[in-house]
Amino acid sequence: MPGSNARALEKGRTLPADALILDLEDAVAPDAKVEARERVVGALGAGGYGAREIVVRTNALDTSWGYGDAVAVAGSGADALLLPKVESADAVRQAERILSAAGAPETTAIWCMMETPRGILHVEEIAAASPRVACLVMGTSDLAKDLHAAHTRHRTPMITALGLCLLAARAHGLAIVDGVHLDLDDDEGFERACVQGRDLGFDGKTLIHPRTIAVANRVFAPSPEDVLWSRRMIDAFDAARAAGQGVAVLDGKLIESLHVVEAKRLVALAEQITARGDGARGDGV
Repeated sequence: MPGSNARALEKGRTLPADALILDLEDAVAPDAKVEARERVVGALGAGGYGAREIVVRTNALDTSWGYGDAVAVAGSGADALLLPKVESADAVRQAERILSAAGAPETTAIWCMMETPRGILHVEEIAAASPRVACLVMGTSDLAKDLHAAHTRHRTPMITALGLCLLAARAHGLAIVDGVHLDLDDDEGFERACVQGRDLGFDGKTLIHPRTIAVANRVFAPSPEDVLWSRRMIDAFDAARAAGQGVAVLDGKLIESLHVVEAKRLVALAEQITARGDGARGDGV
């Protein structure tokens, strides 16, 4: 959401999204950067965003606005700072030092935009750069531009970058969200991209319009059938263990401990969505 848009900042308080990214970078014109920063800080001070995770995307630290943005985020109450075009662990550590020096709570996270070839090639060190790093965000639009790649139906040009970032995120216990879908008139293509992102292993998708939230929440949230099956797996495995067996068989399918770990994750996710209700639910960002 553009940090300079007061109406968007207000509307964010009502959207059924898990996280809101309040943007000070690409969505804000150069002559509105300082005003946008002040507007975002004011909105966060006023509160009203409920359980939504509030993330502020700053300008790059090597711009004339980046340092001031990071200092402002440190004292704003935002849950995270989203650093654009991260290409090295040093960039993350620089942001970490600014946050710490400005008095940011230890809980203030750093999210990293992965949107350049150099960043993708260094994603493992970026993911491990700081305990504050909590999430990787795919910037597929900028990445496609730098790769001279096309936005194809199956996103084939993106697969290598998506896979590398997923590997790094999972290796370091981070969340990771898929990039935006640019064609707001392509409902079928948007849903297909959500399904692909979910199947690849992403936790959610970054969105650019409220009308896409419902589809993203539906696709990335566990279905009732999946939750029921997961609960049955957990119960069957617990019964097998109680009987001294290491595996269970449910409806002809072998259930091992690795399946139960994933089943418990899925059930916990479903319970979290239910507990948060309509104010902030699902995995759409």
